[in-house]
Amino acid sequence: MTLQLSAAEARRVFLDAQGLARRTPSRRARASDFDRYLNRQGVLQLDTVNVLARAHYLPLYSRLGAYAPADLDAYLWGDERGHSAHAFEHWGHEASVMPRDMLPLLHHRMVGASNWKVRRRDQLEAERPGLLDAVRAAVDAHGPVVASDLEHLAPRAEARGSWWDHGHVKEALEYLFITGAVAASRGRHFTRTYDAPMRGWGLSAAEEGEWGVPAGEARQALFDRALSATGIGTVKDLCDHFRLPYAAGARTPDVAGGAVWAASAVERGLAAWTQVEGWDAPALIAVDGSASAPPGHRAARDPGRATGRALLSPFDPVCWYRPRLLRMFGVDYRIEIYTPAPKRVYGYYCLPLLVGDRIVGRLDLKADRQAGVLRVQAAWHEPGRAPGSRALSRGVVAEAAAAELDAMAGWLGLDTWTVTGMGDLAPAL
Repeated sequence: MTLQLSAAEARRVFLDAQGLARRTPSRRARASDFDRYLNRQGVLQLDTVNVLARAHYLPLYSRLGAYAPADLDAYLWGDERGHSAHAFEHWGHEASVMPRDMLPLLHHRMVGASNWKVRRRDQLEAERPGLLDAVRAAVDAHGPVVASDLEHLAPRAEARGSWWDHGHVKEALEYLFITGAVAASRGRHFTRTYDAPMRGWGLSAAEEGEWGVPAGEARQALFDRALSATGIGTVKDLCDHFRLPYAAGARTPDVAGGAVWAASAVERGLAAWTQVEGWDAPALIAVDGSASAPPGHRAARDPGRATGRALLSPFDPVCWYRPRLLRMFGVDYRIEIYTPAPKRVYGYYCLPLLVGDRIVGRLDLKADRQAGVLRVQAAWHEPGRAPGSRALSRGVVAEAAAAELDAMAGWLGLDTWTVTGMGDLAPAL
């Protein structure tokens, strides 16, 4: 039997699974809270943009309230070598940190063939013969290291001309990281460090070890975890969480595809099919499961009313998959950090403002640390509306935004916040 849900019910189920249906707790977050979030979501995206705060800090702040970022760094990269018993870094949803128990599920991505890997290896071998082996040996002998520690292995004669202008050593390290030949972590100033897998993970290099879960089982397990993390979604929604290929193709002939993973989840009692008001495709909803449900499986829950309020990072899981954001919240969203300034519509680093079960505004924020000011470079009333919801007035939205700006400025250690005047919400704010 197919369940029937209203658009509002589906939205509340999703926000509850995301930990956003309730107000942030008043107590200070602890390592156990970080652990709970990372294990529930399975992935925390990383990014170098620091105009407001590092990308991995913001999803925890949106759910837990003010906490010390140094505490999260200690949890993620805690010991003297920058390694953690809790997490590891690899390509989960883009560059990400994930719970350590998921490492075997990523093994197939490390050892799997891809055109990118072949091209990068062949290019490096052609331009710098033997460099990959030399870099790997240096990491094994001297890790953890950063790229600059090994530049002497392939000194730059001149700039290579790419936008990122990575040197050969950095490209070799990134290739070794992607293929699981070295383990990555983070050092001072968020710099990626590299070490031998045995020191970083307590495991041998990916191509040398038998510790990985076979590709088919691993993809199914990642799909199952995405189901628990999101509570409800179409098959494409769920595949996006860990960037699983939706269907087999020329590049992924060994992939069963989302339809097969979905059918398996239903057959094993982890999910049920549901039809959501206004959705073109059927959805899966996480259910109680069976005695054989994987550890950490969590059934979806409708809290009845969503009372949370938060500013959401562009790198928050809620914002990852644009078709879901539009379908659930009526929000047509894109990150404009890579858009030339004259073509930006809302601003360089716009954060959606969540109030209850709807997204009601967007704020383009910048932390001016030297001046001690959180700058609201643009403030917009959200033009779209969540299906089945009522619009909020600009005054109500501005009041909610002001409260969140007060809280965020305090968390970032800034004295105040100020509005430049750009955007249709700016006058009310």
